Amino acid sequence: MSIDAIAATDNSAATALSEAEIFDAHQGGKLSIASTVPLSNKRDLSIAYTPGVAEVSRAIHAKPELARTLTWAERLVVVVSDGTAVLGLGNIGASASLPVMEGKSALFKTFGDLDSIPLVLNTTDVDEIVETLVRLRPSFGAVNLEDISAPRCFELEEKLIEALDCPVMHDDQHGTAVVALAALTNAAKVTGRELDSLRVVVSGAGAAGIAVAEILLAAGITDVVLLDSRGVINSARTDHAADQASKKADIAGRSNPRRVEGGPAEALAGADVFIGVSSSKLDEEHLALMNQDAIVFALSNPDPEVLPEVAVKYAAVVATGRSDFPNQINNVLAFPGIFRGALDAGARRITPAMKLAAAYAIAELAAEDLSADYIVPSPLDPRVAPAVTAAVAAAVEAE
Repeated sequence: MSIDAIAATDNSAATALSEAEIFDAHQGGKLSIASTVPLSNKRDLSIAYTPGVAEVSRAIHAKPELARTLTWAERLVVVVSDGTAVLGLGNIGASASLPVMEGKSALFKTFGDLDSIPLVLNTTDVDEIVETLVRLRPSFGAVNLEDISAPRCFELEEKLIEALDCPVMHDDQHGTAVVALAALTNAAKVTGRELDSLRVVVSGAGAAGIAVAEILLAAGITDVVLLDSRGVINSARTDHAADQASKKADIAGRSNPRRVEGGPAEALAGADVFIGVSSSKLDEEHLALMNQDAIVFALSNPDPEVLPEVAVKYAAVVATGRSDFPNQINNVLAFPGIFRGALDAGARRITPAMKLAAAYAIAELAAEDLSADYIVPSPLDPRVAPAVTAAVAAAVEAE
């Protein structure tokens, strides 16, 4: 079914799903391999396999760069997970994560027209994962890291970017950040604010929270305050967990320009924006401390940090990660087009400029019909992936 057909026919609510239809849909998995060439007679076999295929192998041996066009490798994305941070389920292991990774691969094909295979690994050792992917590099063209726990995900992504000559992105970090920036760009317009004037509080300083803070800073928003379980992150704190201290110390040195200290109450006093990417709940009394016509993105799934019916008492624009509320912040708006644009342009890295280009392209698609209940396009909008692809490819050319 085409994306247009999906968008035209999908009018069902997630709450209507039954356990039977979910398990029936997953019987045998959600992926299969289909041949792109005919195999109906001996001539077909001779071309696609022996003896014809030997000519292609000899050509690639003589000129390795031909593998880019004579195999699927350079158009293949591997979706890699160790199963340590799967959805809201936590560390459930490689096998239990596989249905999620199959789904991600299906999204790549449907929305980005990219072939993709899931690769779940029975190790949580960063160096072992890096070594595995380095050895497998001839088989794929890009790596989408998925559902890997923080802070290991930071180290893993950094090491893979250095070790591999192909696009690598941890979608839980950067996909979330890209769509959050797109939504915030339009929410600022709805509330009559300039993006760079916003005071933003990000609740959660794990993979998604730090990535959101990073992209907001890159977009020119200087007043960004992060909260973790111990309170506001600032340069004066010395109680960061040892395994995340370096990341938090780094972001502390580049954010929180007013040197806010304390907890949620101190952070949210006079804030324009709340972005939740943690399991912490947002108290209504703290919402009341925000500026008039506040913007609230409660993105924790399946239970938002604050329910929309509570948030709208204080906020002019409310978004969640759920499909049954307006303004769904969904990574599928970003990652298919980001990878497709990077591969189309022959990029070897996914850069901050490419992520910003993706965010602004997503925002632009909703710009003509902006309202408090419509700040980003639907994940099923067929315009999204082509627009993001083009914007990312243009950013590659510009760089």
